[in-house]
Amino acid sequence: MKTSKIDRSSHDREWQLQEAKNRLSQVVDQALHDGPQTITLRGKPSAVVVSFEEYRKLTMPRTGLSQFFRQSPLCEVELDLNRSADLSREVEL
Repeated sequence: MKTSKIDRSSHDREWQLQEAKNRLSQVVDQALHDGPQTITLRGKPSAVVVSFEEYRKLTMPRTGLSQFFRQSPLCEVELDLNRSADLSREVEL
């Protein structure tokens, strides 16, 4: 009878706290290459290790489009929004 090896593939992203402490380099490496790594405490998810890039995406303030334009350095620039009175023009194909 074969003994089955523990298959971490289904739980690749989940680490018990003690295991995460012992293998911190591996947890960080997997967070960088494979995405967020969950750390469990007493069997329940308690923390997540993510790459710095992922962290920045998650914590970047979200701004609405109108707020974005109000904060733009070009906010005070006058734009010419008048449309051309020409009905059409010929285009060569």
